[in-house]
Amino acid sequence: MQTLLLWMFYISTFYAFIPALVSRMFGFRVFRRGKSEQEYALTFDDGPDQVYTPQLLDLLKRFDAKATFFVVGIHAEKHPELLKRMHDEGHLIGIHNYVHKSNWLMRPVTVRRQIARTEAVIRRVTGEGTTFYRPPWGIVNFFDISNSNGRRIVLWSSMFGDWKASIGAKQLAERMLKKLRGGEVMLLHDCGTTLGADAGAPQNMLIALEKLLVVAQERKLRSVRVDTLFCRESASRPATTERSNTSWFKRTLVFGWLLYERIFHVLFRLRPVRKEDTIFYYRRCIYHGPNVNMENGRWLEKGDAIVELHFDNKMLFQLGTTAKSMVHLAIQLIRIVKRQLPDLAYRIADDPKMNGIKAVYAVSMINRGPEKLGFQIRDLPKGLFRIVSTIYLKLLFSVIHPSGSKQLYEKRDVMVPKMIVMPIDTLFDRFWTGDSYHTGQGHSTTDSRDAAPVLHSGVTQDTNAIQETVRASQAADTRSSS
Repeated sequence: MQTLLLWMFYISTFYAFIPALVSRMFGFRVFRRGKSEQEYALTFDDGPDQVYTPQLLDLLKRFDAKATFFVVGIHAEKHPELLKRMHDEGHLIGIHNYVHKSNWLMRPVTVRRQIARTEAVIRRVTGEGTTFYRPPWGIVNFFDISNSNGRRIVLWSSMFGDWKASIGAKQLAERMLKKLRGGEVMLLHDCGTTLGADAGAPQNMLIALEKLLVVAQERKLRSVRVDTLFCRESASRPATTERSNTSWFKRTLVFGWLLYERIFHVLFRLRPVRKEDTIFYYRRCIYHGPNVNMENGRWLEKGDAIVELHFDNKMLFQLGTTAKSMVHLAIQLIRIVKRQLPDLAYRIADDPKMNGIKAVYAVSMINRGPEKLGFQIRDLPKGLFRIVSTIYLKLLFSVIHPSGSKQLYEKRDVMVPKMIVMPIDTLFDRFWTGDSYHTGQGHSTTDSRDAAPVLHSGVTQDTNAIQETVRASQAADTRSSS
C-alpha cells in the first residue's frame, strides 16, 4: 500500500501539481499578463456558440475591439462560418483542445492529438494555423511546459466566474471594471455548454462586457489581441531586467521546490544523516526492481531490504550556484559524500530497525565518480519507474543548477539517471570504525584497524582519486560534445 501511495504521489506531483504550481504562481513558460499602459486583452473560451458568439462579434465590431478566441475544436468544426468571421474581422484564434477535457486526465500523446486536430480545423477554415494555446481550466501537465513545440501557452491575469448565471450582469460588470487596466488579460466565456457552466450565463457576460467597453472607451483603453500584447511585453523587456527577473524567479521556484521536499520527507519519513549540513536523507524500504548483480556473487533481488538515499536538494542548489562546471559540481559532491558515508554507516549500525539491510541504493543524474567510493553504477531498467525518474531528475536539475537547462540540452546523451548501488558489507568495510555489524545476511566483521587505512588514506591518494574522477568526467564531456 505504501508503494502504491508513493507511486501515486510521484506521478501526480511531477506530471500535474508542480507544473501547475510553477506556471500559475510564477508564470513559467506561460503568458499571463502584458506590459502596456493603454492596452488590455479580452479572451473568450469554449466557443464558438451559434447563439452567443455572433452577438459577441457584433458587440466587438461596434466598439472596434479586437479579441482572442480559444476555440474548442468540436464546436469550431460544427460552426466553421463563425470561425471564418472571427478571422475575417481581425480577431486572433487560439486552441482550447478538441474536446473540453483536462490535460491532467490525458496522456501527452492524447493532448498533442487534441491540439493538432483543432489546429487542422482552424487551418482548413481560415487558411492559417496558430501557435497560441490555452489548456482547459488553465491546467498544464509536465509535457505542456517542458516541450511546447513552439506553442505559446496563454493563461490570464483576471477571471470573473462569468460561467455562472447566478452572478448576474450587474455584479459581473462591477468585477470586470475593477480589473480594467493596461496589460490585463481577461478570461470570459462565449459558450455555456461546458461541464459546470450555466447555459444562459453568456447573456450576462454580453451585458457586462458592453458596460466595460463603454468605460474603456472613456478611459482611452483599447482591447487588443493577445499576440499584440505579447509583442509589447517582449519589446519592452531590457536584457538587464530579464536577468534580474530570472534570478528572482529562480529563487522563488527553489523555495517552492524545497517546501514540497519538506512535505515529501514528512510523508515518507526520511531522516537526515547529519543534524546539520547533511547531504543525504535516508529511509529503510523494500526493493521492488529487477535483480541487480552487485559483483562478487552478490545480488540485489526483489523483496530485499535496502537503505534508500535522497540527496538534500537545498545543499545541491547551494553547490550548484557556486560550481563552475558539471565537473566541479561532481567533485564537490564526491568530497562531501565521502565525508558523510561514515555517518551513514553509524546511523544504520545504531538503529535496530536497520537490521537485515542488503544494500544502499539511490537514483541520481550526477553519477560520475561514485565508484571510487565503492558504489556500482547500473542503468535503470526500462519501464514506468525510469520514465518518472527521468522526468523528476531533469526537472530538479534544471532548477538546482544555474545552467541546468543548457546542460541537459547539450549533454542529453550523458545526463541520464542511473542506479547507484553499494552492498551493505562494502559500506561497513570501507567506512565503519565501530564494532562488528550484523547485516542479517551473515556477519561482516571489520576491525577499526582495517577501516582506518581506507578512511584516512592520506592526501595523496584522495587527490589521485579526485584527479581520476576529473579525467573521467572530462572524457565523458568530450565524448558527449563530439
